[in-house]
Amino acid sequence: MARFEAALARSGAACGFLDPAHAEAIGEVCKRARFDTAALARAARQAGTLAIPFVKALTDQVSATSPQAARYVHFGATSQDVADTASALCLGEASLRIAELARALGDALAELARRHGATAMLARTLLQPAAPIPFGWKAAMWLSPLARALPRFQAAAADACVLQFGGASGTLSAFGQRGGAVADALARELGLQRRVTWHSARDALARFGAEAAILVGLSAKIGRDIALLMQAEVGELAEPAAGGRGASSSMPHKRNPALSMLALEAARRAPGLAATLLGELEGEHERGLGQWQSQWLTLRELTGATASALGAMLEAVRELQVNEAAMRANIERSRGLVFSEALALRLSRPVADRLCAQALREGRHLLEVLRADKEAMRQLGSADAAALFEPRTNYGSAAEMTERVLSEWAKARGNAP
Repeated sequence: MARFEAALARSGAACGFLDPAHAEAIGEVCKRARFDTAALARAARQAGTLAIPFVKALTDQVSATSPQAARYVHFGATSQDVADTASALCLGEASLRIAELARALGDALAELARRHGATAMLARTLLQPAAPIPFGWKAAMWLSPLARALPRFQAAAADACVLQFGGASGTLSAFGQRGGAVADALARELGLQRRVTWHSARDALARFGAEAAILVGLSAKIGRDIALLMQAEVGELAEPAAGGRGASSSMPHKRNPALSMLALEAARRAPGLAATLLGELEGEHERGLGQWQSQWLTLRELTGATASALGAMLEAVRELQVNEAAMRANIERSRGLVFSEALALRLSRPVADRLCAQALREGRHLLEVLRADKEAMRQLGSADAAALFEPRTNYGSAAEMTERVLSEWAKARGNAP
């Protein structure tokens, strides 16, 4: 907020509305200004906005050094200008950190996809074992929506982190016909893009909230899958071990998916926070009552949740423990039944249904039942039958899809080959 007031004074001076010496005096006080935050909070509750007691406290400090300059503090601006613009500056910094975490997470997922392109595991559909897939392809499927979401989040952040400057009613009336020149100068001073007054046009913040919530949801998707695959009965993945992480207060043997829990916790909050921003688009007339005043509290919580979710998944994925033996064992535990699609495609669905039912009824491996079935083996040679039960023969276009996702990610992070 002090940065805004200093920049406003310099911009006003550049356009001839106050003496440059007065602007310099205001700027120097803004650099070293100190505030009683508890007193400001109490006064803000009475005033309805933090800007009013802030401007008074700043004016008092300027007056102590230059009474003549004090009358130009906040000249031509309104409370919402300083509150919205200051918060946009904070949101810009938060957005850079979120994008940094998202890029690092995407890079870690890309590395998993490359390293495990041939690592066989079970797909799970409706939480039940399906056909084998490469674990690298699964990691690529975690990465694919992130490659779409990161550019959209960055665009939404750029659209939201802009100068708010309209004055009392939004028309910059204090500056006459030169309001646009002052606004342009102020935008340059703060390093922000200028937009016409958006006192009651909160669409950019709603869009930002939706994109941030999507990043949280994508993080939670990864966390949910890791947590399920980390269950002792499955044992295919494990979050990186660290002192005290995932420990139980009562059961020494426990190793809980603590990082996944952080992403899932954030995903419980983010949709409601984004919905709050969407619900604040109907501000009354030129300055709404209660909408914009709550948005920065909502954005603080939402950006915190987004960074927490991305950071947790980054830590989990970077050193994710992959148990390839457990993945293979879980495939074998199905006694060949997870290869039923390949069998049905090669023979027919009725024949595959009959053989699967027999294997289940007799507790035998599906390949053993197949080899004992003369009708089926007349259509298949012994080598062909065995090949149907190799995981790699069931990968389909997984490798091509993975390469495509890796290419999309390289472009999304601004590092296309």
